[in-house]
Amino acid sequence: MTDAPAELTRLLTIMVRLRDPQTGCPWDQAQDFATIAPYTIEEAYEVADAIERQDMAALPDELGDLLFQVVYHARLGEEAGRFTFADIARAIADKMVRRHPHVFGDAAARQAALHSDLWEAQKAAERRARDEHGALAGVPVGLPALTRAEKLSKRAARVGFDWPDTEAVLAKLDEEVAELRAELPASDPARLADELGDMLFVLANLARKLNLDPETCLRGANDKFARRFAAVEHALAAQGRTPADSSLADMEAAWHAVKTAERTAP
Repeated sequence: MTDAPAELTRLLTIMVRLRDPQTGCPWDQAQDFATIAPYTIEEAYEVADAIERQDMAALPDELGDLLFQVVYHARLGEEAGRFTFADIARAIADKMVRRHPHVFGDAAARQAALHSDLWEAQKAAERRARDEHGALAGVPVGLPALTRAEKLSKRAARVGFDWPDTEAVLAKLDEEVAELRAELPASDPARLADELGDMLFVLANLARKLNLDPETCLRGANDKFARRFAAVEHALAAQGRTPADSSLADMEAAWHAVKTAERTAP
């Protein structure tokens, strides 16, 4: 069996060498927290993509890329004298123990956890300790917009600011569609963006009410569109054509044929 601590030590040592001012990699030497952050986000998405595709052969490699991002940030923190990898590991270990008294605490704590929303209470206490006040405090700005919309609305719902049911959300969506339609004649980009943003925010709330993840829903729609459009291109190619030299009517006909074939497939 692979020795996890030894491999982690090896990875940390590799990171030190990459950042060495004299003998390291010029590209790695030039990076900082801000330049590495986009790669961290990208690697997290690649992990999610491998899981979505159920590609278990690729998943360890993608998780390794994500782990390397943590190691990278840890090295930057250590160079700045701010924190180390051990600090990161200790912080998350302490947090998990603190948030799970029903697992790590005594019998009384375990029993109490069964009758209270302890996880959210612990998180709220942690936000107060960081001087983050208000129901929406601590929702990261850097989240994908749909995810952040869902999290903001969930926080507001916890304090009672929410639509009563799905039908009320759908009614609000109808209202926002009407408001966007009313802005179309003027074609003011700022007003259109504002109204379209309102629509998207309501859609994120609709997903929450349906117990669905809006990002997952949109990824599924993206994949479906890409799959169907590729089939349209294939169908047109069989006729010696491309989308560029086909009419919209031709493409629509091919699109509907693809949809029909999908629905009737066994």
